Amino acid sequence: MNFLNKLLLLTCLFSGLSGISQVKNESTLSLDQIMKGDAFVGHLPERISWSDDSQSIYFSWNPEADTISSRYKVAINTKAIKKLSTEELHTQTSNGIYNRDNLWKVFEKKGDIYLLNTKNFKVTQVTNTLAYETNPLFSGDENDIIFQSNSNFFKWNIAEGTTTQITNFNTGKKPKEDKKLSEQDQWLKDQQLQNFQVLGDRENVQKASKYRRELTKVKRPRSIYLEGKRLRGLKISPNLNYVVYSLYSPVKNKNTVVPNFVTTSGYTTDITTRSKVGVKQATSETWIYNILKDTIYQVKTDKIEGVFDKPIFLKDYTPKDSVFNPTYKNPRNVTISSPVFSDDNKAVVNITSEDNKDRWIMSLDVSTGNLSLIDRQHDDAWIGGPEVGWFSQGRIEWLDANRIWFKSEKTGYAHIYIANVNTGKVTPVTSGSYEVLETTLSKDKKSFYLITNKVSPFEQHFYHLSIKTGKMTQITTLKGGHEVTISPDEKQLAIRYSNSRTPWELYVMPNKMNGKITQLTQSVTQDFKDYNWKQPEIIRFKSSDGTDVPATLLKPTAEKNNGAAVIFVHGAGYLQNVHQWWSSYFREYMFHNMLVDNGYTVLAIDFRASSGYGSDWRTSIYRHMGGKDLDDQIDGAKYLIENQGVNKDKIGIYGGSYGGFITLMAMFKYPDTFKSGAAIRSVADWSNYNYGYTAPILNTPVEDSIAYNRSSPIKFAEGLKGNLLILHGMVDTNVHFQDVVQLSQRLIELKKENWEMAVFPVESHGFVEASSWRDEYRRIFKLFQETLNN
Repeated sequence: MNFLNKLLLLTCLFSGLSGISQVKNESTLSLDQIMKGDAFVGHLPERISWSDDSQSIYFSWNPEADTISSRYKVAINTKAIKKLSTEELHTQTSNGIYNRDNLWKVFEKKGDIYLLNTKNFKVTQVTNTLAYETNPLFSGDENDIIFQSNSNFFKWNIAEGTTTQITNFNTGKKPKEDKKLSEQDQWLKDQQLQNFQVLGDRENVQKASKYRRELTKVKRPRSIYLEGKRLRGLKISPNLNYVVYSLYSPVKNKNTVVPNFVTTSGYTTDITTRSKVGVKQATSETWIYNILKDTIYQVKTDKIEGVFDKPIFLKDYTPKDSVFNPTYKNPRNVTISSPVFSDDNKAVVNITSEDNKDRWIMSLDVSTGNLSLIDRQHDDAWIGGPEVGWFSQGRIEWLDANRIWFKSEKTGYAHIYIANVNTGKVTPVTSGSYEVLETTLSKDKKSFYLITNKVSPFEQHFYHLSIKTGKMTQITTLKGGHEVTISPDEKQLAIRYSNSRTPWELYVMPNKMNGKITQLTQSVTQDFKDYNWKQPEIIRFKSSDGTDVPATLLKPTAEKNNGAAVIFVHGAGYLQNVHQWWSSYFREYMFHNMLVDNGYTVLAIDFRASSGYGSDWRTSIYRHMGGKDLDDQIDGAKYLIENQGVNKDKIGIYGGSYGGFITLMAMFKYPDTFKSGAAIRSVADWSNYNYGYTAPILNTPVEDSIAYNRSSPIKFAEGLKGNLLILHGMVDTNVHFQDVVQLSQRLIELKKENWEMAVFPVESHGFVEASSWRDEYRRIFKLFQETLNN
């Protein structure tokens, strides 16, 4: 064979190899486009706020695709958009607190305090220091502005412009008093004073000098020593007579580290992150400083209703020959929130148990430190819900001197309640099988402004709710999602609106029913517009236990249908992905369009654990992640086979974070259901994860080993049959890289062969680099094409 023939043969061989390695894509979309993210879709407006005169809307935007976003404003009368100058950035005010008649606003900006006159919009700088001043508010008589600096309260008198320190918290220990002399030493001292007049004279001079200094001493706030504890939750009563604060006793737990291999120094550095679930938690205690009486006393929690109750899961660990004792000897650890004060100095607090089973709203008598119950919410699983608890701060506000409003999930959905603090009567304001997601009290305290999913779990709208009549009026009407920012005069709404196929844009409309909504920004790119994005169909399928499970469905045309399907599992667990607004999983949505173009059917499920559907849906995974949430994926696959004509041997599954965890559980526990799976940034062992997320769902590993053993994928790895792709960022400070390293070792020991792992050296939990996104999804697409589309 001559040289030219050999060269031709080698060329053909290498061409063939190259062809084999390329994965065919029949979509006009490419991963290069999709994984650019905002650079492909467009940089969308965010961080919305209003000018103080309610005439302009401020927002962050990057229409020119600059290195970083800039601050813009749009005038609502002319609709003209302008990029803020450096001078305008300096003079722009921040969100703040208004006085009772809304004539003044106090706010903090870059560590200094400012006072705004809302009539002439003149701004007065209250502080100008190197210290960081925060949390400004008006005193009860509105003569002073109260603020915090270096963990102490100060007041600035508006009329005189003088600043006075109110508290004096010190991080150290209280100085030791002079030690009392022993009987022998006291006798010797007395003898010396009797024997030598000069010593007695000198002691008298010292006593006289000390007495005179005391007479002329400037009155300062009492020193309160923290004794090594951490100060949190400082709050002062409107009359400035009481300071409530919490002291946390830190615990020296062993923290995890995440090695960072790709650094500018060239050295591997360790990132210190967090402790693991199950370690001892810091305890807190709440104290009151009575300024008038110069006394300090603790808020006692041992009289709280149910504070000695044991969680019911402990029954599972009671020996068979013993009777379960439902109470502890000592009260459970609780955390007391900063008090919310009424104008007449009444206080209410939100109290949560460390085991996450109870939430109490209680009146706090600041003159005694005594607590009295207003409302208790108990959940054998865990307390949560929008504006109730877990990852949402419990909301409480005063309506008047006698009534407060708060949120509770006691009916199974997050709703508003009003309580009379004097009579203890609690009245529901909203009710029904929907969630009140966001609540704002109008300035006149006559109405609530709400975001709810009352129309549908898949839409979010803005409402007015009359406190007097209970009438709820829907203001927004476009199908989709609405993120609303109310103008200072409460006459206009700045709205970020989107639907399933249209990304978020900025709109404005009057704050009234039947108002005209007007679009202000145009952010998406022409490349994005050029593709005909598919409308996800929202469906419900029956689970094996008879529950209707919501999902979105994307289907290929009959001509392109390859009989294969992919199920996408969203992250976080408590998150909603079946909805009619632009998804936070927009890259995944675009990838799913590309999959459909290649003949796949794509199903995305709001499985049990997801948000938006009430507490029972959220807590269905209690003590068993990988139970009902995983069942919903299996039943989703069954739905695809029985209703969408999908080949039972051509179903794949993928997802990230919680979705990666579910993917692992699916591949390990139901290997005959899924031929392939891609697990991204996955939890493999829940005992490796953090306390705040994991303990409410699974309790702690030592207390509830049953829950951890049946919820951790590493325990089921021997079940793997299908094709598994594991993908993880090496500097993931959320779900650590350690999880998949440990899982890899387990798979090696089990002699599993049909799995691969791809690592991303510069990425944390949420990927940043387009190159990493592209490489990750190139591998996922290749996995599905090679194992399902054949």
